Amino acid sequence: ARSALEIELDRAQRSSLYGSLGLPAVPASRALPQETLEALVGLHRELARRERESIATPEEARRANTEQRLMMRERHNHIPAIEELAERMLADVGHRSGALSHRSVSRMAEGLGFELIYVDDLPRSTRSVTDLGEGRIYLPPASIPGGHGLRSMALQAMAHRVLGHEEPASYADFLRQRLEINYFAAACLMPLTQSVEFLAEAKARRDLAVEDFRDAFGVTHEAAALRLTNISTTHLDLRVHFLRVGGDGAVYKAYENDGLPLPVDVTGAVEGQPVCREWAARGAFDRTNRTTEFHQYTDTPAGTFWCSTQTGSTAEGEYSISFGVPFAHAKWFRGRETTARSVSRCPDESCCRRADPEDAGRWRDRAWPSARLHAHILAPLPRGSFPGV
Repeated sequence: ARSALEIELDRAQRSSLYGSLGLPAVPASRALPQETLEALVGLHRELARRERESIATPEEARRANTEQRLMMRERHNHIPAIEELAERMLADVGHRSGALSHRSVSRMAEGLGFELIYVDDLPRSTRSVTDLGEGRIYLPPASIPGGHGLRSMALQAMAHRVLGHEEPASYADFLRQRLEINYFAAACLMPLTQSVEFLAEAKARRDLAVEDFRDAFGVTHEAAALRLTNISTTHLDLRVHFLRVGGDGAVYKAYENDGLPLPVDVTGAVEGQPVCREWAARGAFDRTNRTTEFHQYTDTPAGTFWCSTQTGSTAEGEYSISFGVPFAHAKWFRGRETTARSVSRCPDESCCRRADPEDAGRWRDRAWPSARLHAHILAPLPRGSFPGV
């Protein structure tokens, strides 16, 4: 038994993990007391276990993301404590209505003891970097394409402080913090009281529209649609869904509490799953005129849903933003009179995933595609206290 422990200790001390610590090796000789040998081996086992645990694989990330999505679904995507905090901080800088100005954001930072500094040499993997010692928040000199405006990035950086975040202990903890800082930024850019007043008036006129909400508060279409998911159920008595879908039809983000049958894998994860070709989130890419929202009714195995979809593009490619409700709630929205209607039988593969039998038979032994393998499919997420940085 001792010999096995000596061999295990020797192997552990020759590993790259132990070598990265820069510590000297302890000779596994007979002169080493048994208790010390057992303690050292136990320490190395725990060190290896923690290292394995710290490497968040894509599977762990998907599991944690799924758990968070289901948890927020139970809460109707609403966090009252952050809403109250945001409104209190906005009142402190005198913001009353309309779009939140950059000056107001700067004053909020100053109230926390921070100065906003714009630099062009931030690491590409970061949106901002906060210097806690000197009280500085470093931001890029321009907005990041895809909706990450400077106000939002500054507010997210501040949120870590006002919400009392510490270094994330797990990937799930990291995701929770990301959710909370995004929520805080949205609650500042589209304050609850003002938003509910604006949306309630639009609902009374039966003229709810994401584009109007977006323009009223000077945010992106995606930010406005996501914010609607925070407010619609708790304050407007509406069940809703949201989707961000890539040009290839894969889901980037999704939320629903209206029963929309989101595509999921066997673990319940929705990210990366292909959306039905009959849904507006895919059909919108085929439109010639994309300057306005596209409205459509879709019949699914879970019922009929109405949605509005807006497309956009970044350096990585096209995407669509969809916000919708069940058929019974469409009466409150602009675009309810649309005649566009489709039928989706997904997840039945005969709907849009299975090729025509005749074409499949003709090409089965004659086509050999070479797939483009995305490196992130096999690679673990970058390790460290802040995954991805």
